[in-house]
Amino acid sequence: MESWLFLALVLVVALVGKNMSLIIATGVVMALKLIPFASKWLPVIQAKGINWGVTVISVAILIPIATGQIGFKDLINTFKLPAGWIAILAGIAVAILSRYGVDQLAAIPQVTVALVLGTIIGVVVFKGVAAGPVIASGMTYLVITLFNLHF
Repeated sequence: MESWLFLALVLVVALVGKNMSLIIATGVVMALKLIPFASKWLPVIQAKGINWGVTVISVAILIPIATGQIGFKDLINTFKLPAGWIAILAGIAVAILSRYGVDQLAAIPQVTVALVLGTIIGVVVFKGVAAGPVIASGMTYLVITLFNLHF
């Protein structure tokens, strides 16, 4: 019963914050809880979901290459600008930090509660996005803005 109340609270917060991603995610989890045999899927989704999400985000990021919007010229130009180097370094930093984060979650699972709460607050209150690779872009934006650099 507690899990239903918690999910309902998350749904209410998402509705108040008008965050469609969180509304859909909460609805999907609630729907899965209603399906009798879906309880076997929940641990699999919990274990593999982040990787699936990163894969979907990676596909979306690669689409401009597939459509020709981004080519080798753009890649070469990346190395000519400070903002390009910052973006590369931010991507490396996020990948390294994420590895340590995954290790920490395995060692101290209680951190997950704080991460979920922080993510919900960040998404709903601050209109953030709950996505890992986007962090690199956000870090890049921060440094570019702080030093008034632009692509």
